[in-house]
Amino acid sequence: QVQLVESGGGLVQAGGSLRLSCAASGRTFSNGALGWFRQAPGKEREFVARINWAAGTTSYADSVKGRFTISRDNAKITMYLQMNSLKPEDTAVYYCARYQSIWATAVASWGQGTQVTVSS
Repeated sequence: QVQLVESGGGLVQAGGSLRLSCAASGRTFSNGALGWFRQAPGKEREFVARINWAAGTTSYADSVKGRFTISRDNAKITMYLQMNSLKPEDTAVYYCARYQSIWATAVASWGQGTQVTVSS
């Protein structure tokens, strides 16, 4: 059973930066994919970024391209989301996710979420 634990959320002013972490336990991801999603109050959960673990290839939502960077540390089995130039509309609960496979868009498991609040 894979467990995903997020950390690094908090309160930041617009234009600031935060780095989120997602620590995975229970397995290694020799051929898998992880991602970040977010859910703002009253809105549906939306895709933010994804990384294929072995190759390190990434993809992003248009709304965060050029501002957010997803990365991973194989040794620590930890994924990161570096968020720069934050905007108030980035305020949401951010969730770490493990995809069902490297090719899948369906999510197999979620972390508990971490709150990010960007003040104007």
